[in-house]
Amino acid sequence: MKRLFLSLGLAVLVLALAAAGGFAWWANHPVSLSKSPVEVVIKPNSGVASVGRQIQRGGVGMDPRLFVLLARLTGHGAALKAGGYEFEAGATPLSILGKVARGEVTHYVVTVIEGWEFRKMRAAVDASPALRHDTRDMTDAELMKAIGAAEPSPEGLFFPDTYLFARGSSDLELYKHAYRAMQRRLNEAWNARSPDLPYKTPYEALVMASIVEKETGQAAERPMIAAVFINRLRKNMLLQTDPTVIYGLGEAFDGDLRKRDLQADTPYNTYTRTGLPPTPIALPGLASLAAATTPAPSDALYFVARGDGSSHFSNSLPEHNRAVDKYQRGK
Repeated sequence: MKRLFLSLGLAVLVLALAAAGGFAWWANHPVSLSKSPVEVVIKPNSGVASVGRQIQRGGVGMDPRLFVLLARLTGHGAALKAGGYEFEAGATPLSILGKVARGEVTHYVVTVIEGWEFRKMRAAVDASPALRHDTRDMTDAELMKAIGAAEPSPEGLFFPDTYLFARGSSDLELYKHAYRAMQRRLNEAWNARSPDLPYKTPYEALVMASIVEKETGQAAERPMIAAVFINRLRKNMLLQTDPTVIYGLGEAFDGDLRKRDLQADTPYNTYTRTGLPPTPIALPGLASLAAATTPAPSDALYFVARGDGSSHFSNSLPEHNRAVDKYQRGK
């Protein structure tokens, strides 16, 4: 029996050594690239598993799971840095990991998140040490003029995305790029819009898209959320959406929306004023632009949160009141 255990132990050891040898060969063997050089963008605040997937999606033929194991075995798992990287033919998993851990970027990145207000975008841009901050002392209106935009208010007019730039680039160029990206995306959505929408201009569709962005709990519900607000516009009903009220309160909002806030008239209070607010209330993403211009076919006029992130949609007020009793009041 002792001889059997010794034989099994030896077999396990041989297999472990073989696996270790195979892993070491993989770590030092050149990977395939979709082209050479290939550029890969690592987004800020990405965990090691996400970094592995981003590298693979960028055109590097490398198993993300093995990359995670390599990062942990070498102690680099917590040291990976965001940015734009170039990998050339002959790159190995170990050399790729080392480059990302050392932060040997060819371009830096700023990520703008869907649903951010413009002030958050400005804070993110201002916080980048790799940019030249030519706009830091400008007002929003001065910034818009500097990038050649006709609109005085910047809200909603910059496309949320990850932007690459070289060290020392002007932040004005980043703003120009993001502004043009939103103009392009908005025009594409407008040209593909459904017939008979209650918008006079693409800008009004952008305003609606920003409301949809802030109101949506689940991504799949965006077209239905848009349908509700569009149906209310058609009937000249109040939109009655809390995010617009909160936006109108500005820095006075303390996180608790009160009855008096809903009753205080501002240009953004859709409980006191019909129609759309005067500007967007956030930076909408592509899905919200699509929902605002191609809403779901529905007669719904109301929706209420179920408490699990989804919404219940109703065509009539009595049905809506029953849904409110069920999901909000527990009756």
